[in-house]
Amino acid sequence: MMLARIETFTTEDVGFVRVTDTEGATGWGQVSTYNADITCTVLHRQVARWMLNRDITDLDDTLDLVTEREHKYPGSYLRRAMAGVDTALFDLRGRRAGVPVATLLGGSPGRVRAYASSMKRDITPGEEAARMVRLAGEHGFTAFKVRAGAEVGRGADEWPGRTEAIISAMRAALPDADLLIDANSCYAPPRAIEVGRMLEGEGFCHYEEPCPYWEPEQTRQVTEALTIDVAGGEQDCDLPTWRRMIDLRAVDIVQPDILYLGGIARTLRVCAMAAQAGLPVTPHCANLSMVTLFTMHLLRAIPNAGKYLEFSIEGPDYYPWQDGLFTRSPYAVEDGHATVTDAPGWGVEVAPDWLARATYARSEA
Repeated sequence: MMLARIETFTTEDVGFVRVTDTEGATGWGQVSTYNADITCTVLHRQVARWMLNRDITDLDDTLDLVTEREHKYPGSYLRRAMAGVDTALFDLRGRRAGVPVATLLGGSPGRVRAYASSMKRDITPGEEAARMVRLAGEHGFTAFKVRAGAEVGRGADEWPGRTEAIISAMRAALPDADLLIDANSCYAPPRAIEVGRMLEGEGFCHYEEPCPYWEPEQTRQVTEALTIDVAGGEQDCDLPTWRRMIDLRAVDIVQPDILYLGGIARTLRVCAMAAQAGLPVTPHCANLSMVTLFTMHLLRAIPNAGKYLEFSIEGPDYYPWQDGLFTRSPYAVEDGHATVTDAPGWGVEVAPDWLARATYARSEA
Protein backbone atom coordinates (compact mmCIF):
# COMPACT_ATOMS: atom_id res chain seq x y z
CA MET A 1 0.00 0.00 0.00
CA MET A 2 1.30 3.45 -0.94
CA LEU A 3 0.03 6.94 -0.24
CA ALA A 4 -0.27 9.44 -3.08
CA ARG A 5 -1.57 12.47 -1.17
CA ILE A 6 -1.98 13.84 2.36
CA GLU A 7 -4.31 16.82 2.80
CA THR A 8 -5.06 18.86 5.91
CA PHE A 9 -7.96 21.13 6.77
CA THR A 10 -7.27 23.09 9.92
CA THR A 11 -8.24 25.83 12.30
CA GLU A 12 -6.25 26.78 15.37
CA ASP A 13 -8.16 24.20 17.39
CA VAL A 14 -8.99 21.28 15.06
CA GLY A 15 -7.14 19.69 12.15
CA PHE A 16 -8.63 16.98 9.95
CA VAL A 17 -6.49 14.86 7.64
CA ARG A 18 -7.49 13.15 4.38
CA VAL A 19 -5.21 10.54 2.84
CA THR A 20 -5.47 9.13 -0.67
CA ASP A 21 -3.65 5.99 -1.76
CA THR A 22 -2.27 5.29 -5.21
CA GLU A 23 -5.49 3.46 -6.16
CA GLY A 24 -7.66 6.46 -5.26
CA ALA A 25 -9.09 5.21 -1.95
CA THR A 26 -9.45 7.84 0.77
CA GLY A 27 -9.78 8.05 4.53
CA TRP A 28 -10.29 10.70 7.20
CA GLY A 29 -8.34 11.19 10.41
CA GLN A 30 -7.38 13.95 12.79
CA VAL A 31 -4.33 15.50 14.41
CA SER A 32 -4.65 16.37 18.07
CA THR A 33 -6.72 19.37 19.05
CA TYR A 34 -5.19 22.68 20.21
CA ASN A 35 -2.58 24.42 18.08
CA ALA A 36 -3.74 22.08 15.35
CA ASP A 37 -2.56 24.56 12.73
CA ILE A 38 1.01 24.21 14.04
CA THR A 39 0.64 20.44 14.13
CA CYS A 40 -0.49 20.36 10.49
CA THR A 41 2.59 22.36 9.52
CA VAL A 42 4.71 19.74 11.28
CA LEU A 43 2.79 17.03 9.43
CA HIS A 44 3.57 18.43 6.00
CA ARG A 45 7.16 19.36 6.78
CA GLN A 46 8.32 16.44 8.93
CA VAL A 47 5.93 13.51 8.53
CA ALA A 48 4.54 13.48 4.98
CA ARG A 49 7.88 13.10 3.22
CA TRP A 50 8.59 9.84 5.07
CA MET A 51 5.13 8.37 4.35
CA LEU A 52 4.43 9.34 0.75
CA ASN A 53 5.51 7.22 -2.21
CA ARG A 54 6.68 4.30 -0.08
CA ASP A 55 5.15 0.98 1.01
CA ILE A 56 3.33 1.66 4.27
CA THR A 57 1.65 -1.72 4.66
CA ASP A 58 3.60 -2.19 7.90
CA LEU A 59 2.35 0.92 9.67
CA ASP A 60 4.31 0.31 12.88
CA ASP A 61 7.55 0.20 10.90
CA THR A 62 6.62 3.32 8.94
CA LEU A 63 5.84 5.28 12.11
CA ASP A 64 9.12 4.13 13.62
CA LEU A 65 10.86 5.35 10.48
CA VAL A 66 9.31 8.80 10.94
CA THR A 67 10.55 9.00 14.53
CA GLU A 68 14.01 7.81 13.51
CA ARG A 69 14.35 10.24 10.61
CA GLU A 70 13.08 13.06 12.83
CA HIS A 71 15.12 11.96 15.86
CA LYS A 72 16.08 15.52 16.73
CA TYR A 73 12.38 16.29 17.32
CA PRO A 74 11.18 13.66 19.81
CA GLY A 75 8.34 15.66 21.31
CA SER A 76 4.59 16.00 21.28
CA TYR A 77 4.03 17.91 18.03
CA LEU A 78 5.61 15.19 15.89
CA ARG A 79 3.45 12.50 17.54
CA ARG A 80 0.30 14.61 17.22
CA ALA A 81 1.04 15.02 13.51
CA MET A 82 1.74 11.30 13.00
CA ALA A 83 -1.64 10.57 14.56
CA GLY A 84 -3.42 12.43 11.79
CA VAL A 85 -2.04 10.14 9.10
CA ASP A 86 -2.38 6.99 11.21
CA THR A 87 -6.06 7.55 12.00
CA ALA A 88 -6.83 8.46 8.38
CA LEU A 89 -5.17 5.23 7.23
CA PHE A 90 -7.33 3.17 9.57
CA ASP A 91 -10.41 4.87 8.14
CA LEU A 92 -9.22 4.14 4.60
CA ARG A 93 -8.62 0.48 5.46
CA GLY A 94 -12.02 0.16 7.10
CA ARG A 95 -13.81 1.76 4.17
CA ARG A 96 -12.03 -0.51 1.68
CA ALA A 97 -12.91 -3.59 3.73
CA GLY A 98 -16.48 -2.40 4.39
CA VAL A 99 -16.12 -2.78 8.17
CA PRO A 100 -15.72 -0.46 11.16
CA VAL A 101 -12.23 0.10 12.52
CA ALA A 102 -13.21 -1.81 15.68
CA THR A 103 -13.63 -4.90 13.49
CA LEU A 104 -10.27 -4.30 11.78
CA LEU A 105 -8.71 -4.29 15.24
CA GLY A 106 -10.25 -7.66 16.12
CA GLY A 107 -13.31 -6.37 17.95
CA SER A 108 -16.84 -5.49 16.91
CA PRO A 109 -19.33 -2.63 16.86
CA GLY A 110 -21.53 -2.21 19.91
CA ARG A 111 -22.00 -0.30 23.14
CA VAL A 112 -19.36 1.19 25.45
CA ARG A 113 -20.14 2.32 28.99
CA ALA A 114 -19.35 6.03 29.35
CA TYR A 115 -18.54 8.26 32.28
CA ALA A 116 -19.63 11.91 32.31
CA SER A 117 -16.39 13.88 32.32
CA SER A 118 -16.34 17.43 33.62
CA MET A 119 -13.56 19.73 32.43
CA LYS A 120 -14.44 22.59 34.78
CA ARG A 121 -12.79 23.88 37.91
CA ASP A 122 -14.57 27.24 38.00
CA ILE A 123 -17.86 25.59 38.93
CA THR A 124 -18.99 25.34 42.54
CA PRO A 125 -19.26 21.88 44.08
CA GLY A 126 -23.01 22.26 44.44
CA GLU A 127 -23.49 23.29 40.81
CA GLU A 128 -21.25 20.46 39.63
CA ALA A 129 -23.13 17.84 41.62
CA ALA A 130 -26.47 19.19 40.40
CA ARG A 131 -25.54 19.00 36.72
CA MET A 132 -24.25 15.45 37.19
CA VAL A 133 -27.57 14.43 38.74
CA ARG A 134 -29.35 15.99 35.77
CA LEU A 135 -27.15 14.09 33.31
CA ALA A 136 -27.81 10.85 35.15
CA GLY A 137 -31.51 11.41 34.61
CA GLU A 138 -31.25 12.56 30.99
CA HIS A 139 -28.69 10.06 29.66
CA GLY A 140 -28.43 7.30 32.23
CA PHE A 141 -24.84 7.96 33.26
CA THR A 142 -23.77 5.88 36.25
CA ALA A 143 -20.17 7.11 36.43
CA PHE A 144 -18.87 10.68 36.74
CA LYS A 145 -15.53 12.49 36.86
CA VAL A 146 -14.82 15.87 38.43
CA ARG A 147 -11.68 17.94 39.06
CA ALA A 148 -9.52 18.27 42.17
CA GLY A 149 -6.93 20.93 42.94
CA ALA A 150 -5.69 23.45 40.38
CA GLU A 151 -4.31 22.27 37.05
CA VAL A 152 -0.54 21.78 37.49
CA GLY A 153 -1.25 23.77 40.61
CA ARG A 154 1.86 23.26 42.75
CA GLY A 155 -0.36 22.03 45.54
CA ALA A 156 -2.89 24.85 45.42
CA ASP A 157 -6.64 24.36 45.16
CA GLU A 158 -8.74 26.27 42.66
CA TRP A 159 -9.98 28.09 45.73
CA PRO A 160 -9.50 27.12 49.38
CA GLY A 161 -11.59 24.12 50.37
CA ARG A 162 -13.01 23.35 46.92
CA THR A 163 -11.52 19.85 46.69
CA GLU A 164 -12.86 18.73 50.06
CA ALA A 165 -16.25 20.23 49.23
CA ILE A 166 -16.60 18.59 45.82
CA ILE A 167 -15.61 15.17 47.13
CA SER A 168 -18.37 15.22 49.73
CA ALA A 169 -20.91 16.95 47.47
CA MET A 170 -20.56 14.36 44.71
CA ARG A 171 -21.02 11.41 47.02
CA ALA A 172 -24.00 13.00 48.76
CA ALA A 173 -25.69 13.74 45.43
CA LEU A 174 -24.89 10.38 43.79
CA PRO A 175 -24.72 7.77 46.56
CA ASP A 176 -24.61 4.74 44.24
CA ALA A 177 -22.50 6.08 41.34
CA ASP A 178 -18.93 5.31 40.33
CA LEU A 179 -17.04 8.50 41.12
CA LEU A 180 -13.76 9.51 39.48
CA ILE A 181 -11.56 12.57 40.03
CA ASP A 182 -8.67 14.20 38.14
CA ALA A 183 -5.95 16.28 39.80
CA ASN A 184 -4.13 17.20 36.56
CA SER A 185 -0.62 17.03 38.05
CA CYS A 186 -1.46 19.22 41.04
CA TYR A 187 0.14 17.60 44.07
CA ALA A 188 3.40 16.49 45.61
CA PRO A 189 3.06 12.98 47.07
CA PRO A 190 2.18 13.94 50.70
CA ARG A 191 -0.81 16.08 49.67
CA ALA A 192 -1.76 13.61 46.92
CA ILE A 193 -1.94 10.84 49.50
CA GLU A 194 -3.93 13.06 51.88
CA VAL A 195 -6.50 13.77 49.15
CA GLY A 196 -6.49 10.10 48.23
CA ARG A 197 -7.47 9.13 51.77
CA MET A 198 -10.45 11.50 51.53
CA LEU A 199 -11.43 9.89 48.24
CA GLU A 200 -11.23 6.42 49.73
CA GLY A 201 -13.40 7.55 52.62
CA GLU A 202 -16.12 8.63 50.19
CA GLY A 203 -15.84 5.54 47.99
CA PHE A 204 -14.29 7.14 44.91
CA CYS A 205 -12.83 4.53 42.55
CA HIS A 206 -10.42 6.39 40.20
CA TYR A 207 -7.77 9.00 41.08
CA GLU A 208 -6.18 10.51 38.00
CA GLU A 209 -2.77 12.15 37.58
CA PRO A 210 -2.31 13.14 41.24
CA CYS A 211 1.35 14.19 40.81
CA PRO A 212 3.28 15.93 38.02
CA TYR A 213 2.99 13.45 35.16
CA TRP A 214 6.67 13.80 34.27
CA GLU A 215 7.60 12.40 37.72
CA PRO A 216 6.33 8.80 37.62
CA GLU A 217 8.26 7.88 40.76
CA GLN A 218 6.13 10.42 42.66
CA THR A 219 2.97 8.89 41.28
CA ARG A 220 4.19 5.43 42.27
CA GLN A 221 4.47 6.62 45.90
CA VAL A 222 0.80 7.55 45.78
CA THR A 223 -0.21 4.30 44.09
CA GLU A 224 1.62 2.23 46.70
CA ALA A 225 0.10 4.18 49.59
CA LEU A 226 -3.56 3.99 48.52
CA THR A 227 -6.19 1.37 47.76
CA ILE A 228 -8.07 3.58 45.27
CA ASP A 229 -7.02 2.99 41.65
CA VAL A 230 -4.48 5.61 40.56
CA ALA A 231 -4.53 6.42 36.83
CA GLY A 232 -2.30 8.35 34.47
CA GLY A 233 -0.39 8.62 31.22
CA GLU A 234 -2.48 10.91 29.04
CA GLN A 235 0.39 13.29 28.31
CA ASP A 236 3.02 10.67 27.53
CA CYS A 237 3.91 10.35 23.84
CA ASP A 238 7.18 8.41 24.03
CA LEU A 239 7.05 4.61 23.97
CA PRO A 240 10.16 4.12 26.18
CA THR A 241 8.53 6.40 28.76
CA TRP A 242 5.47 4.15 28.66
CA ARG A 243 7.62 1.07 29.21
CA ARG A 244 9.27 2.77 32.17
CA MET A 245 5.96 3.83 33.71
CA ILE A 246 4.45 0.37 33.35
CA ASP A 247 7.59 -1.37 34.61
CA LEU A 248 7.55 0.95 37.63
CA ARG A 249 3.91 0.10 38.31
CA ALA A 250 3.47 3.85 38.67
CA VAL A 251 -0.30 3.54 38.07
CA ASP A 252 -3.08 1.00 38.36
CA ILE A 253 -4.84 2.20 35.17
CA VAL A 254 -3.06 3.40 32.03
CA GLN A 255 -4.54 6.29 30.07
CA PRO A 256 -2.95 6.87 26.67
CA ASP A 257 -4.46 9.58 24.49
CA ILE A 258 -4.60 8.24 20.92
CA LEU A 259 -3.86 11.62 19.36
CA TYR A 260 -1.14 12.70 21.81
CA LEU A 261 0.62 9.34 21.45
CA GLY A 262 0.77 9.19 17.66
CA GLY A 263 -2.28 7.24 16.54
CA ILE A 264 -3.98 3.88 16.83
CA ALA A 265 -0.96 1.72 15.95
CA ARG A 266 1.25 3.21 18.65
CA THR A 267 -1.61 3.14 21.17
CA LEU A 268 -2.05 -0.57 20.50
CA ARG A 269 1.58 -1.05 21.50
CA VAL A 270 0.92 0.63 24.84
CA CYS A 271 -2.21 -1.47 25.29
CA ALA A 272 -0.11 -4.60 24.72
CA MET A 273 2.48 -3.47 27.29
CA ALA A 274 -0.32 -2.86 29.77
CA ALA A 275 -1.93 -6.24 29.04
CA GLN A 276 1.35 -8.02 29.68
CA ALA A 277 1.52 -6.26 33.05
CA GLY A 278 -2.12 -7.04 33.84
CA LEU A 279 -3.21 -3.40 33.71
CA PRO A 280 -6.47 -2.04 32.25
CA VAL A 281 -6.59 0.76 29.67
CA THR A 282 -9.00 3.68 30.07
CA PRO A 283 -7.82 6.19 27.44
CA HIS A 284 -7.93 9.94 27.77
CA CYS A 285 -10.31 11.61 25.28
CA ALA A 286 -11.45 14.94 26.63
CA ASN A 287 -13.49 16.49 23.80
CA LEU A 288 -15.96 15.53 21.11
CA SER A 289 -13.77 15.92 18.06
CA MET A 290 -12.81 12.58 16.47
CA VAL A 291 -10.66 11.50 19.43
CA THR A 292 -13.59 10.11 21.42
CA LEU A 293 -14.78 8.18 18.37
CA PHE A 294 -11.32 6.67 17.91
CA THR A 295 -11.34 5.66 21.56
CA MET A 296 -14.76 4.02 21.29
CA HIS A 297 -13.49 1.76 18.51
CA LEU A 298 -10.33 0.93 20.46
CA LEU A 299 -12.25 0.00 23.60
CA ARG A 300 -14.46 -2.36 21.57
CA ALA A 301 -11.34 -4.22 20.41
CA ILE A 302 -8.66 -4.50 23.11
CA PRO A 303 -8.82 -7.35 25.66
CA ASN A 304 -7.79 -5.16 28.60
CA ALA A 305 -10.27 -2.33 28.05
CA GLY A 306 -11.06 -0.43 31.23
CA LYS A 307 -14.51 0.03 32.68
CA TYR A 308 -15.44 3.22 30.85
CA LEU A 309 -15.17 5.59 27.94
CA GLU A 310 -14.36 9.19 28.90
CA PHE A 311 -17.19 11.32 27.52
CA SER A 312 -16.92 15.09 27.78
CA ILE A 313 -20.07 16.84 28.97
CA GLU A 314 -18.90 20.32 27.99
CA GLY A 315 -20.69 22.32 25.32
CA PRO A 316 -20.07 25.53 23.36
CA ASP A 317 -19.37 27.60 26.47
CA TYR A 318 -16.24 25.51 27.08
CA TYR A 319 -15.46 24.22 23.57
CA PRO A 320 -16.80 26.84 21.11
CA TRP A 321 -15.02 25.04 18.25
CA GLN A 322 -16.62 21.66 18.92
CA ASP A 323 -19.99 22.07 17.20
CA GLY A 324 -20.58 21.60 13.49
CA LEU A 325 -17.60 19.33 12.82
CA PHE A 326 -19.58 16.45 11.29
CA THR A 327 -22.51 15.97 8.94
CA ARG A 328 -24.06 13.85 11.67
CA SER A 329 -22.68 13.63 15.18
CA PRO A 330 -21.43 10.15 16.14
CA TYR A 331 -22.02 10.93 19.80
CA ALA A 332 -25.10 10.03 21.78
CA VAL A 333 -25.30 8.51 25.24
CA GLU A 334 -28.33 6.39 26.10
CA ASP A 335 -28.60 4.33 29.27
CA GLY A 336 -25.08 5.46 30.11
CA HIS A 337 -23.57 3.99 26.93
CA ALA A 338 -22.17 5.30 23.65
CA THR A 339 -22.36 3.13 20.53
CA VAL A 340 -19.91 2.14 17.81
CA THR A 341 -22.00 1.60 14.68
CA ASP A 342 -21.36 -0.92 11.92
CA ALA A 343 -20.57 1.83 9.38
CA PRO A 344 -17.24 1.34 7.56
CA GLY A 345 -14.11 3.01 8.90
CA TRP A 346 -14.83 5.54 11.60
CA GLY A 347 -18.40 5.88 10.34
CA VAL A 348 -18.33 9.67 10.23
CA GLU A 349 -18.08 12.43 7.62
CA VAL A 350 -16.57 15.86 8.18
CA ALA A 351 -19.06 18.65 7.47
CA PRO A 352 -18.40 20.27 4.04
CA ASP A 353 -19.14 23.77 5.33
CA TRP A 354 -16.54 23.32 8.09
CA LEU A 355 -13.99 22.17 5.52
CA ALA A 356 -14.76 25.17 3.34
CA ARG A 357 -13.82 27.53 6.19
CA ALA A 358 -10.63 25.69 7.17
CA THR A 359 -7.07 26.40 6.01
CA TYR A 360 -6.08 23.85 3.36
CA ALA A 361 -2.70 22.32 2.57
CA ARG A 362 -1.49 19.17 0.84
CA SER A 363 1.60 17.08 0.25
CA GLU A 364 1.87 14.76 -2.74
CA ALA A 365 4.23 12.00 -3.82
